[in-house]
Amino acid sequence: MKTAVSIPDEIYSTAEELCRRLSIPRSRLYALALEEYLERHIDADITAILNKLYADTESQIDSALIEAQKRAIGSDDSAW
Repeated sequence: MKTAVSIPDEIYSTAEELCRRLSIPRSRLYALALEEYLERHIDADITAILNKLYADTESQIDSALIEAQKRAIGSDDSAW
């Protein structure tokens, strides 16, 4: 599908340079960038839903296991 968008000159110039370095068409770069952005936000939506779900119930998980999980994923305490 074709579409037209307006972007700042600086972003456009940087994107053009990246296309040259990667030897890919501009439309491919924009499609990849949009795909990555959407995946990150979909993942964030899922995480927010799960955090709300688990926040509404009392945890049956051993506190030592919770601490080990936090260290393993490098999470801050805001999600716990």
